[in-house]
Amino acid sequence: MSTPAPAPAKPRPAKVSPASRLRSLYQRGPGGPFRPEVWRSPIRGPWLTSVLGSALLVGIPVMFITGLVSYAAYNPQFAANDTTPNKGLLGSYLFNWVSNPSWIYRVSQGTHVVLGLLLTPIVLAKLWSVIPKLFEWPSVRSVAHALERLSLALLVGGAVFEFATGIADIEYFYPWKFSFYDGHFYGAWAFIAGFVVHAILKVPIMRKTLRQRSLRTELATSLADTRPESADSGGPDAGGPDAGGYGLVPIAPRPATISRRGALALVGGSSLAVLLLTAGESIRPLRSLALLAPRARSKPTGANGKANDFEINITAATAEINAAATGADWRLQLHGARSVALSREQLLAMPQTTEELPISCVEGWSTVQTWTGVRLVDLGRMVGVAEPVPLFVDSLEKPGKAFRSVTLAANQMANPRSLLALRVNGADLSPDHGFPARVIVPAAPGVHCTKWVSHLSFQL
Repeated sequence: MSTPAPAPAKPRPAKVSPASRLRSLYQRGPGGPFRPEVWRSPIRGPWLTSVLGSALLVGIPVMFITGLVSYAAYNPQFAANDTTPNKGLLGSYLFNWVSNPSWIYRVSQGTHVVLGLLLTPIVLAKLWSVIPKLFEWPSVRSVAHALERLSLALLVGGAVFEFATGIADIEYFYPWKFSFYDGHFYGAWAFIAGFVVHAILKVPIMRKTLRQRSLRTELATSLADTRPESADSGGPDAGGPDAGGYGLVPIAPRPATISRRGALALVGGSSLAVLLLTAGESIRPLRSLALLAPRARSKPTGANGKANDFEINITAATAEINAAATGADWRLQLHGARSVALSREQLLAMPQTTEELPISCVEGWSTVQTWTGVRLVDLGRMVGVAEPVPLFVDSLEKPGKAFRSVTLAANQMANPRSLLALRVNGADLSPDHGFPARVIVPAAPGVHCTKWVSHLSFQL
């Protein structure tokens, strides 16, 4: 009986070096969102991205400038409560904030907040339109590409940080441990740095792309007729491996579920809805619609309210102000060339001035009320201060509360409309509105209009 021949030995697989495996893995990419075929929306492409980008190209610079104006209005070079050093490039633009016209901060800060909210849906849509670029592979292909990616990280990271913290501040929600004021300021500079670099790189592409498709034609195109942009729309990515349409046009598009005109209407309608539901904090005819504004529908306190539009940021109870601290024993301490202590009755016996002035808060709300009190310049003269000087204002508010002490610049102290207010809208200040006395200064941020004033120190 013959013995069967042994089976031929299986060839051993060729050894693959670790370097080859890493090279193969790098070429294939990590998979998931890094695979171009994952992104399949047929409306995504350079044209839609350019339309959204053109709106941000106008809105973002305005929002940045009004933000810098708001920062200057806090007078960091004087304010005792501001820890930001007045040094270096970022603080080089700071100047003494004006005290006229009285409405300038109201307009500037209202524009900053309302525009930021209005742009939020556009920013989200823009991020959606370019999300394949965030996952492109290889992530870095050259030095120039690496610089572009760095600017993109500043742009996207800065946008997310600035819009998220700004909206949280408007809603009085602070889940972080850092100062919103400082963090938002430095974040804005990082954001605008990425924005400027990105704009320099992309504006020529945006102009070219917008000329290739007609906005009127796109707005007339129905869902049934919606088609992806051509793969060569705008040209390939520099150095990209077969990346058509700057890497935004899908290589395996699915049927459209929304047209480009539908997407633009959704984004535009969302911005309009946000505007209507928040702008009433500053635009009074829209007040009844401001359902998303936390201070827009607050009720007046006693006789102090006028037209149901006198917001209260911090109540007396929250500030731990009690009747004993503001009762008959309360005295206003004035310090200058000499010191004087005045009761409320003595202040009321002095010449009274009545002014219609706004209060405007960094969160975006503003209100105009009629104030009556003693001019700050008259109080300065009482303690031997005849020239404009910075003025330190202390409150009865307990230590540890935000903005317990503020500093007014010399031009603010010297403005003849700046008052130590004792009455508002013809009635004594209520506890929540600052009884027994509060500062009201034209064009100043609301936080500088200190309530429950205890000391005024004129800095000679």
